[in-house]
Amino acid sequence: MTVVETVNAAPARQKSRAWRKMRANRGALVGLGIILFFAILAAAAPLLPIPDPAATDWSALRKAPSAAHWLGTDDLGRDILSRMIWGAQASLMAGVFSVAIAVFIGVPFGLVAGYFGGWVDQVISRVTEALLAMPFLITAIALAAFLGPSLTNAMIAIGLSAMPIFVRLTRGQVLAVKTEDYVEGARSVGLGHVDIMLRYILPNVFAPIIVQATLTIATAIIAEASLSFLGLGQQPPAPSWGSMLNVAKNFLSQAPWMAMWPGVAIFLVVIGFNLLGDGLRDALDPREA
Repeated sequence: MTVVETVNAAPARQKSRAWRKMRANRGALVGLGIILFFAILAAAAPLLPIPDPAATDWSALRKAPSAAHWLGTDDLGRDILSRMIWGAQASLMAGVFSVAIAVFIGVPFGLVAGYFGGWVDQVISRVTEALLAMPFLITAIALAAFLGPSLTNAMIAIGLSAMPIFVRLTRGQVLAVKTEDYVEGARSVGLGHVDIMLRYILPNVFAPIIVQATLTIATAIIAEASLSFLGLGQQPPAPSWGSMLNVAKNFLSQAPWMAMWPGVAIFLVVIGFNLLGDGLRDALDPREA
């Protein structure tokens, strides 16, 4: 009974230790605050008293920030604040869903490659290395161009481009865990391969996957902005920070605020996810006291 209680108490102690370290990490808390701020803005966009992001006003073309338009207007007289808030939906959604695609495809392949080894590992590893040899953004652009310009296709392209990272990470973690005594014990009592992978291996390799996923969201947001800038992501008149920068590049001298606010938003969100990812890495590292 004492052994069982000790084993059951271990995960609780680990969670408590990780949470204490997260609270002590000011950078991680700042990152979390930035992410929550933009996430709440994006979720509350339909409820906020802001103009329609697609509504044009020909009497207010490229107006500087004022009481009527806090962040100014663009080349069609559209309110930049409204487009920034609605554009946060596209950027955050692209980041989260792209990484979700990469995780749900990459983790099972990495799990199978690391657990079974042999020719299965060789095939999966060689394909993964070939994909990793291609630059991430170039691969995403090529896939998005092949699939067609839309936010959904951009998310699929980014997810598939990021997938090899999670295959390699998961494989490496599984190789380190599968020789542990508790895995050998599970084999000795006759548990099947699927049960061992899902019940004993995957939970023990999931912490670094979470950290990598958080950091990859930042990369995916930059990738979505790049694709939208090139016309392969969110399509007009729907707002996107990348497409807003694409329009703003033609008016940098006449209306610099058109480029400044989307650039600042992308910078802040990316910094937020990087700070949060670094904090999670420190908090979930078992080697750290």
